[in-house]
Amino acid sequence: QVQVVESGGGLVQPGGSLRLSCGASGSLFNLYVMGWYRQAPGKQRESVAAITVGAWTDYADSVKGRFTISRDNAKNTVYLQMNSLKPEDTAVYYCNARFGQREYWGQGTQVTVSS
Repeated sequence: QVQVVESGGGLVQPGGSLRLSCGASGSLFNLYVMGWYRQAPGKQRESVAAITVGAWTDYADSVKGRFTISRDNAKNTVYLQMNSLKPEDTAVYYCNARFGQREYWGQGTQVTVSS
């Protein structure tokens, strides 16, 4: 079983920045497709960003130019740098690790953007 643990959430003012981290256990991290998702109250979970084994990245239109996903395979960690945060970015952010037909989720970290 792969353990996925997120950290780095918190309260930030509009226009501010946060960096989320996600660690995944196991020796196959460099083979996982890693993704960040978020779920706001009353809304469905949505994909925010993803990074493949070859470090190809993809972003939701709503975060392009503001968020950056990256990975450090030596540390079994993926990051989400979030800049120019908006109130509508408020959500629980979840990390996802996917390998073939298997996927693993973290428990989520709350991000609140408010003045």
